[in-house]
Amino acid sequence: MSSDVMVDVVIPVYNEEEALEGSIATLSAYLGAHCPCRWRIVIADNASTDRTPEVGRRLAEASARVDYMRLEQKGRGRALRYAWSHSPADVLSYMDVDLSTDLDCFMPLIQPLAEGRYGVAIGSRLAPGAKVTRGLKRDVISRIYNLIVKVLFPRKRFSDAQCGFKAVTQAAARELLPVVKDQAWFFDSELLLKAEARGYRIHEVPVKWVDDPGSRVKIAKTAWEDLKGLWRVRWGG
Repeated sequence: MSSDVMVDVVIPVYNEEEALEGSIATLSAYLGAHCPCRWRIVIADNASTDRTPEVGRRLAEASARVDYMRLEQKGRGRALRYAWSHSPADVLSYMDVDLSTDLDCFMPLIQPLAEGRYGVAIGSRLAPGAKVTRGLKRDVISRIYNLIVKVLFPRKRFSDAQCGFKAVTQAAARELLPVVKDQAWFFDSELLLKAEARGYRIHEVPVKWVDDPGSRVKIAKTAWEDLKGLWRVRWGG
């Protein structure tokens, strides 16, 4: 992999004052030791109301390889869209601030994109070889959701729409972001469905993944919004 390739790692955050500093330190140390590319970490704050902005700005001031950007509206999809749209990097990736996915999966995620073999890559908790530690409720909901995606889109080939560990090339982002409408959690699923509809092959990395018991994701509300999103993409354009 060429050292000339530039990689952005976006961390979308909302009220993560407690986890942010430790996660950025861990990620920075890992990338410094294992990533041969030029890299940058981008903290994409979508309307946090706690001390996240203060922490994010301080981290950015302390390191030339950490940037902080602030959006005044909530939405993980909105944060990713903005960060990726304003990035000059060759490969655009993101991961959740809790670092639930083992960082050893990062280079296998981005390498095929950096080498020009794929335009989209995802971590998968459902692919053969994945090692997942999570509660039964979340596991069942995730499997049911991905089964619904398969039923509604029989030609889809990716196994896990929702894992917070994805990457796209700059060229793929320019083509796909304008056609992805969702600004929240369904952004991931819509991105993958629109990518496959446009002929992109999606590289999957079986991940080692540990559930964050402190996650504040509202499962029922998110599931309902995801189902409405699937309906829109399948029948509403």
